[in-house]
Amino acid sequence: MADPIVIWGAGAIGGTLGAFWARAGHEVLLVDTVAEHVEACRTTGLRITGPVAEFTQVIPAVTPAELTGTYSRIVLAVKAQATEAAIPMLAPHLAPEGFVFSAQNGLNEIALSRAFGADRVMGCFVNFGADWHGPGEILFGNRSAVVIGELDGSTRPRTQAMFALCQKFEPDAILTDDIWSYLWGKMAYGAMLFATALNNDSMSANFGDPARLPVWLALGREVVATALAHGVTPRGFGDFRPMAFAPGMPDAEGAAVVDWLRDFNAVGAKTHSGIWRDLAVRRRKTEADAQIGLVPGLAAEKGIPVPVMEKLCALISELETGRRAQSAETFTALLA
Repeated sequence: MADPIVIWGAGAIGGTLGAFWARAGHEVLLVDTVAEHVEACRTTGLRITGPVAEFTQVIPAVTPAELTGTYSRIVLAVKAQATEAAIPMLAPHLAPEGFVFSAQNGLNEIALSRAFGADRVMGCFVNFGADWHGPGEILFGNRSAVVIGELDGSTRPRTQAMFALCQKFEPDAILTDDIWSYLWGKMAYGAMLFATALNNDSMSANFGDPARLPVWLALGREVVATALAHGVTPRGFGDFRPMAFAPGMPDAEGAAVVDWLRDFNAVGAKTHSGIWRDLAVRRRKTEADAQIGLVPGLAAEKGIPVPVMEKLCALISELETGRRAQSAETFTALLA
């Protein structure tokens, strides 16, 4: 493919991928709505900091209004709640035989498939730790899993090409014929991360408190039960085994996974989730509605009760609107 890799959304995920790909010699074009960030990336450069890598890479970048032409591959890396708004903006720039590569959190492949057709969408599970710290600066806190796959489970030349590209960023990247299993597995973990943002403790401290175990077990079980009802067997990363939360599994299985999450999140520079950062630092809406907010509806389709997930969504909404504060009391409301 001769045209540039267009990355729509140059924040934590998109910016990190773009910086590594550009440093490896690939032609990259960043598209972002934050004009100051765009200007920094294309002039002084995008600075990657943290324990994984330290470097600055100048990368061509434009705002959506400045973008011209059509492209065969567009990596969509915006927050889940920005997906619907991004679709009509990027649609004119997607070549007739092109595809959208969803490097996002959540089940955004559903909305993208409705807009472009499933054949023009490729799925991706990303779980590395990164935070956008300001124009031209991203903290790369830790490496983790990158998994890619076609929505129909096939492997095509374009799939192999994107897989090779992802290996430039993460050598241990995985090519799968069942990307939905990884996306649902990430949903189980993601639900837990949203719950850690109800208070100001670190992710590791949250997972390390035995009193909070019932929350992690309940959220894991509700998401996994919903996935199974939809015919998907969730897969995880590292020792995060979503099926430890499957119906009928003993508490000890889920508790062992939570212990691993405690240790996994104790390492690296990223101590709090991006959700916590949205609420506590950036003072903006989280991805809740477009990410975990999809689960109650999908559960209802199959008659699966998800009361803890519904309560979590409600509490996040109250935090976003200032009706609650991030605190031990707010977490206790979920624990209750």
